[in-house]
Amino acid sequence: MPRDEAAALREDHVRLRHMLESAERAMRIAGGLSSDALASDETKLLAVVKSIEVVGEASAKVSESTRERLPAIPWRAIRLMRNRMIHGYDTIDTAIVHRTVVEYLPSLIHKLGRALASWPAA
Repeated sequence: MPRDEAAALREDHVRLRHMLESAERAMRIAGGLSSDALASDETKLLAVVKSIEVVGEASAKVSESTRERLPAIPWRAIRLMRNRMIHGYDTIDTAIVHRTVVEYLPSLIHKLGRALASWPAA
């Protein structure tokens, strides 16, 4: 745990950047694919799942103060999705993964980009 607010801000900035980069990666890989196309391409599916897992893992390491400062980001839902993918690895529903990429990641990318653009200097 960081000892001071400046250190916490720096660490949270890194975690938010990881979230953004991983969400963007998932979009690059699967953004133009149908659910069936994603399901039939094991390599792309695994890459997208891993990217979404990283979004969730990084989100869990963001401080409570930053989560409170960014209430538009669905922190709990992000962590739950990560947990579902990690612990339910053998029953991942490709349609839900695809819907996450198509319906939820664009908004998350936008929110993270705005948060990082206005990030306080540490």
